[in-house]
Amino acid sequence: MLNIKNLNAGYGETPVLRDINITISQGEIVSVVGSNGAGKSTLLKAISGLIKSKGTITYNNESLHDLQAHTIVQRGVIHVPEGRKIFPEMTVLENLIMGGYLQQKDRKPNLERVFNLFPKLADRQNQFGGTMSGGEQQMLAIGRGLMGNPKLLLLDEPSLGLSPLFTEVVFRSIHTINTTGVTVLLVEQNVYQSLKISHRGYVIETGTIVLTGTGEELLNNQEVKKAFLGM
Repeated sequence: MLNIKNLNAGYGETPVLRDINITISQGEIVSVVGSNGAGKSTLLKAISGLIKSKGTITYNNESLHDLQAHTIVQRGVIHVPEGRKIFPEMTVLENLIMGGYLQQKDRKPNLERVFNLFPKLADRQNQFGGTMSGGEQQMLAIGRGLMGNPKLLLLDEPSLGLSPLFTEVVFRSIHTINTTGVTVLLVEQNVYQSLKISHRGYVIETGTIVLTGTGEELLNNQEVKKAFLGM
């Protein structure tokens, strides 16, 4: 579904990603894990067209290079950014409607889908996004992404800053979303939780992929245990 070859990207004259190679098959959850500053967010920005890159990004056998971000969204690649980036002075419902601006014909079934996944959002449709807790805002950010009918959902640090309770809720929701047929590319610092639900994973360090394997293989890898799991 997604094939990335020799991807290089950065900001201005500062390189961040160096010769990244990643493949994702339809129906998978694939995690890219690593420490802060390793290049995880830059990878998602390159895929979704928010920054320029060199190399090859192919989605369903079509190149995503040089496409504008909204065109990539129309293809079904939806990016839920780090830090949630909700509209704080808009209600929950207005935030969700904004997420579905290209899918207006499917607005009603998509809203039902989001509210079934996150009942708390249904109860707070008229609450301003900025007054919600961090965990509730993350639910809203993921729900807003689902309003775009994603075929490939890019999730950037969805558990960042959340309590253990909300972290569990978020990872359960990711698994549920995947069971409905949505392919997921997840970048996370929470290595244990992300690899536990992933079919496959990649470990990135200073902009380079250093390890790859199934989620279970990486969780049992001694280098991963030492570097990320404190074991």
